[in-house]
Amino acid sequence: MSENKEVTILGAGIVGICTALSLTERGFKVTLLDRNPPAEGASYGNAGSLSPWACVPQSMPGLWKSIPQWLLDPEGPIALRLTYAATFLPWAVKFLRSGKVDGLDAIGDAMMALTRPTIEIYRHHLQGTGREDLVRDSVYVHVYRKAEDADLSQLAWRMRRDRQVPVEVVKGEALREVEPALSPAYEAAVLIKQQARALDPGRIGKVLADKAQEMGVTFRQCSIERLTPATDGAWTVQTDSGAIHAERVVLAMGAWSGKLLSDLGVKVALEAERGYHLVFKNPGVQLNNAIMNVESKFVASSMNAGVRCAGTAEFAGVDAAPDYRRAKVFAKLAKEMFPDLNVDDTDEWMGPRPSTPDSVPFLGEVPGCPNLIAAFGHGHTGMTMGPKTGEVIASLIAGEKTGVDMQAYRLDRF
Repeated sequence: MSENKEVTILGAGIVGICTALSLTERGFKVTLLDRNPPAEGASYGNAGSLSPWACVPQSMPGLWKSIPQWLLDPEGPIALRLTYAATFLPWAVKFLRSGKVDGLDAIGDAMMALTRPTIEIYRHHLQGTGREDLVRDSVYVHVYRKAEDADLSQLAWRMRRDRQVPVEVVKGEALREVEPALSPAYEAAVLIKQQARALDPGRIGKVLADKAQEMGVTFRQCSIERLTPATDGAWTVQTDSGAIHAERVVLAMGAWSGKLLSDLGVKVALEAERGYHLVFKNPGVQLNNAIMNVESKFVASSMNAGVRCAGTAEFAGVDAAPDYRRAKVFAKLAKEMFPDLNVDDTDEWMGPRPSTPDSVPFLGEVPGCPNLIAAFGHGHTGMTMGPKTGEVIASLIAGEKTGVDMQAYRLDRF
């Protein structure tokens, strides 16, 4: 790319912040724009698992068989507002087509290329901030009610084992030693080892944003309304506080990225997959690791603010009002998992995950739009993929080798 050293990043979530850090380390002058203060988007409400081994997409063979039952269950992991169904359908078709066996290896490799170094890069970025403690080593505990369901021959576990993911099945008392607060109704678990968890995902983002600003990054709080090409090959970013001339733009606005591109005539397969969390502020129990309830598709983890349960996928459009009944379901489900959990004092939250049909983000220059670089679409793994995404985008802009196959992240692959 060009030798100009100025970059404007649209979006100050974890992807934008990590990209700003990586660019600044390479000598670029970076401006971050966001309508909210840094680190208040989807990654703020993350379940907290930092998984270098994440390689299994959301769409898998046979998933379609479970979707009708989930949609009909008010406590199920998926919800679709009927008024949004027609809009949602084209993306849903692409999602189901992505879950074919013959494409899974390429998807898994593309995911892991971005997840594998996450702990190392987080610790590099946090070094010197005084908050290195926000990332803690752990295992990822996938719990099952029936011992026979903890079966490593299942496709998702085979995908992990093919990529040398360190896993172990534990049962009965061995599981209770790992997580004493877990109900004995859960007979077995698969442990994914060599993981980490975030004790406060939002705080990590804010600490890194502060570090970025100390390194010279400029943050401007403004609403981004549209992008238009400038006559000199640059871009004009129209905001609610005026126009900004940008030599090069990184689009990292998560679920809102598609609207800006649509105004430029660029269509991408991006959906706002709205996730909820419920925090039990005085939980009375301590979880040693991030715990995935495989049946109900949510994650529980002890954080600085209490025990957080996060998950669900609600499709209603990016700007629809939250339906906090989706969060309140976690009180019942979590109480079943952890009988001694105090569920009386809670905080709830909703945020839209920017999801692609194949769980692989969009990275690289936008077709037909020179000097506009995509960095969005990370879905459930934005917190995990954010650090390496920052490195990839910074390397791309600096003219370095990215170390990944950029074809896997093309915007026009659907």
